[in-house]
Amino acid sequence: MALPSVMVLPMLIVVAAGLYYIYKEVMQFMSKSLVRNKVVVITDAVTGVGTECAHLFHKAGARLVLCGSSWDKLESLFDSLTNDADPRESCRLVSLKTFAPKLVILDFSDMDSMEDVVAEVLESYGCVDVLICNSSVKLKAPVQSVSLELDRNIMDINYFGPSTLVKGVLPTMISRRSGHVVLVNSIQGRLAIPFRSSYAASKHAVQAFFDCLRAEVEEYGIVVSTISHTFIDASEPPSVEAPAPKPNALAAFIASQLTHGVRPSVLANEIMQTVNRKRKEVVLAHPIPRVALCLRSLFPPFLFAVLAAGVKDSVLAE
Repeated sequence: MALPSVMVLPMLIVVAAGLYYIYKEVMQFMSKSLVRNKVVVITDAVTGVGTECAHLFHKAGARLVLCGSSWDKLESLFDSLTNDADPRESCRLVSLKTFAPKLVILDFSDMDSMEDVVAEVLESYGCVDVLICNSSVKLKAPVQSVSLELDRNIMDINYFGPSTLVKGVLPTMISRRSGHVVLVNSIQGRLAIPFRSSYAASKHAVQAFFDCLRAEVEEYGIVVSTISHTFIDASEPPSVEAPAPKPNALAAFIASQLTHGVRPSVLANEIMQTVNRKRKEVVLAHPIPRVALCLRSLFPPFLFAVLAAGVKDSVLAE
């Protein structure tokens, strides 16, 4: 007996939902198996994104090396990971000590200690399978108010630190002809907006470094991935302020979309998927930033005019 036509659409929706659920379950299972026993190094692991990544990769059975500038926060994260272990997985784990995360003090603002840090990271398990460069420092200020010292500090943390760490672990990856380096970058590594000159410059620099690195190490079987995201939204939603007059509504709309953040858990899941699928480039952004990227390539004068108008509006509002 044929189904009534009115039932066809609901049935298709149910079937599609079922297939999507099965797909998600299969991908989740595969994601755990692909990183199991892999040595994963996470920089700035005590931040929102780093902590989410640590929990995600730990549950998947990875051997973690967690880096951060605060020993107390690293120990707190260690306790959180080891205490949250699933008893049902005890048969899979050889022992808690075998898979217990290694902790390494890493402060990219102290470049003099980088050689010792690299040695400690490599000594943790003898090799590195996945390096997740997550560290970043932000700054919002007019160009003329940013000192040279602050410029250098931002470049150390956002560019020189990650690039130096990568250079340190690269020889072991090349000798093993295996490895994956992930840069958690900002969309401002591709698109600069006003009042973020130092931050955007450092992100452009590290983006270029990883793009060059990708081509140079491909012959050794090493994968290099970059994830360009909008601002990380790790705080409570801000209170709504009284709207001020904005003569240039288009500039205000684009600026609001560029600063619309992503949740740390969403970004961490994207990092896991990037590692599993070996994707080389990911843009985690809403449609407006993506359109702005296209305008930057195809119609730069229009984008420049819109951004400049937004600066004028902000000055008038003050």
